[in-house]
Amino acid sequence: MSVDASRRLPALAAGRLLVLALVAALAAGESRAQARGASPPPKPAPPAAAPESRFEGEVSVAWILVPVSVRTPSGRFINNLEREDFTLRVDGRQARIQDFEPRAEVPRSLVFLQDLSGSMAIGGRLEASREAVGYFLDRAKFGDEFAIATFAGQTTAVDVPYTEEIATLRESVAGWEAYGRTALHDAVSLLPQITGDSRNLKRAVVLITDGVDNASQMTANQARDLVRRAELPVFVLGLESGDPRVVSAEGEKVHRYADVLNLLAAMTGGRYFPIHGEDDLKEACAAIAEELRYQYVLGFETTGTGESRYRSITVEIRRRNVRVTSRQGYRGTRPAP
Repeated sequence: MSVDASRRLPALAAGRLLVLALVAALAAGESRAQARGASPPPKPAPPAAAPESRFEGEVSVAWILVPVSVRTPSGRFINNLEREDFTLRVDGRQARIQDFEPRAEVPRSLVFLQDLSGSMAIGGRLEASREAVGYFLDRAKFGDEFAIATFAGQTTAVDVPYTEEIATLRESVAGWEAYGRTALHDAVSLLPQITGDSRNLKRAVVLITDGVDNASQMTANQARDLVRRAELPVFVLGLESGDPRVVSAEGEKVHRYADVLNLLAAMTGGRYFPIHGEDDLKEACAAIAEELRYQYVLGFETTGTGESRYRSITVEIRRRNVRVTSRQGYRGTRPAP
């Protein structure tokens, strides 16, 4: 498959992403017929500046969303918690939870970011990718929207913008072909723009890749920081990319790619799943679907003034023996009083 380089996504201002996210949450009940046309609007040509220029002019975040999943030690999700059950701390200090979204039935916006580089043609990885996307499409609920973005060579393209048209999504997936090198970090850095027009409060990304990166101009840290600032959980299906828990006899980590992918997922509030076979794939897809279904969203406002820097987030639950998964921090100003 040949991907037109003119479709590469332009860099957008971080402030515009915030406005889009808030408008999307308010407009969740509006008709999709007005929100989407038959084809996406033409995109302007990418800027001539080097990729590093995307990090200039940092914008303080005014509203922070924290997706949270709570499980028992056995892995069962707890879905009957109230706002009062949560304590939110930023840099160790308690922050007021100004918004709380507990409902499992709320529609979701899900992006599939698919690796189409040449290495994905090996060992049935592309077939496994199609199976994974099909799993989520088969279980779509009313109001859910999906988008498909792919990357190969130096190009990241949105093949299908957010839509509820399952047939259109399946047609795009059926046409996947692997080619070229892998610019994984560059593709990840574009996720805030790819997800900028989502209309649902609960949104996430499923990244499907073998983890290899041999063409990016960005570093993993730079890409991860952009995604983390965009309030975007990333769930990663690592096809033969290794398990970050495996160490050598000398006590050193064995899988470098797995470490990078695992850190991306952990820092954004998602999860990394090493996939070594069909059973792993089915279990991972089921786990992601369930986690998205039972995901609380906590929200709080920042001052928008003062020092803008990375700040750690800790979520505590008024119950014992529970496992809490959430994003670990954000870059911006301190929480509002």
